[in-house]
Amino acid sequence: MWRRAAQAAAFQLVLLVAAGCAPDAQAPAQASAGDVDHPVGSGFDFYVLSLSWSPSYCEAEGEEANRQQCGSARPYAFIVHGLWPQFEQGYPESCPTAEPDVDRATLRTLYDIMPSAGLIRHQWRKHGSCAGLAQPDYFSMLRAARNAVAIPSAYERLADYSSPDPDDVEAAFIKANPGLPPDGVAVTCDRRYLREVRICLTKELEFRSCPEIDRRACRRDKAVMPPVRGG
Repeated sequence: MWRRAAQAAAFQLVLLVAAGCAPDAQAPAQASAGDVDHPVGSGFDFYVLSLSWSPSYCEAEGEEANRQQCGSARPYAFIVHGLWPQFEQGYPESCPTAEPDVDRATLRTLYDIMPSAGLIRHQWRKHGSCAGLAQPDYFSMLRAARNAVAIPSAYERLADYSSPDPDDVEAAFIKANPGLPPDGVAVTCDRRYLREVRICLTKELEFRSCPEIDRRACRRDKAVMPPVRGG
């Protein structure tokens, strides 16, 4: 029920912004390779909510990992990596914005779901700036998107190392989120670790298909998920 309320609130926010904000104030400055059909000011088609398995990032990066996220007292499991505006093919990035930084007060409101100041600032500059929303509205949308997605109980926390089939992780997310289509979610990995679950959402934060994102899913039979540390 709370996820439905979050979706409804986010939908009302989108309607208000559409009625009162000029979209070209934060229009896409550029698109990724092959996006010549998306000129500046054309907006975007949908969102990708990227959820990162924090222990994989911390273990893979080792001493280079962000200490704010990976300190011993940080019991993070899936965290928000970002909320990314997308075209059906490709995506806008690093759009012009009058708000290039994120102030400390805003940062503090996000640490429960996105526990790194550097990550928050980077995601705003690269992706949030292309959403056509003022910064507070974008971060409200990001939180509403996170609230709209249920984490399967098996992955709310891991006490020991696990090496699941990424397809099984994807199936668990589909089961926990009625209406999420099989081609609307992609689990990603590197050569060893399961890294992210990427879920496609409409601008009203409803689940939707996204074949291009789905094609980039992990093709390995197994991927390591390190346990949650601390807490």
